[in-house]
Amino acid sequence: MSAHDTASMFSNVHIAATAVVEPGCDIGAGTRVWHFCHVMAGARIGRDCTLGKGVQVAGGAIVGNRVKIQNNVSVYDGVEIQDDVFLGPSCVLTNVSNPRAAISRREHFEQTLLARGCTVGANATIICGVTIGSFGFVAAGAVVTADVPPYALVMGTPAKRVGWVGRAGVRLVSEGASGSFRCPETGELFQETDGQLAMK
Repeated sequence: MSAHDTASMFSNVHIAATAVVEPGCDIGAGTRVWHFCHVMAGARIGRDCTLGKGVQVAGGAIVGNRVKIQNNVSVYDGVEIQDDVFLGPSCVLTNVSNPRAAISRREHFEQTLLARGCTVGANATIICGVTIGSFGFVAAGAVVTADVPPYALVMGTPAKRVGWVGRAGVRLVSEGASGSFRCPETGELFQETDGQLAMK
């Protein structure tokens, strides 16, 4: 099916001429699908998203609204991306923890959740079965092997928490020994309790 024919299936969706968008997927208004993307039948993509060059979205994947997926990212079956998530260039998502070419494990795909507002940096790897919490921030090149709490800033291999970030993606500043933190950009205040952070 040509890009022109494909684009006619959707309302107010930009699909580049080189993209392959299979019938049977769902793409929300305002979304832009750029060159050499492949959106498979069954994929669900929300409104006002951007799929950069070379992005693949599998048929069992769910992408929320206002998601930005940069170049060369594959979103596999079992991955759910909530609203306002940013995926940096060439970051890696997986769905089988023990793959073998000669053994089909399609019935055992593991679920990975990227919660609202989180960021995954360029070339980071997210091992399947984990949750990146709301507004969490995975640094470029990190390898995430365990859940990331909301607002946590993680980096390294394996990724470890090195601080907190606010909704603006800026590292929070400690307000003292009470576990209180402030965003230097927005002024929003947060409280850390038992290793978890929440807005005040």
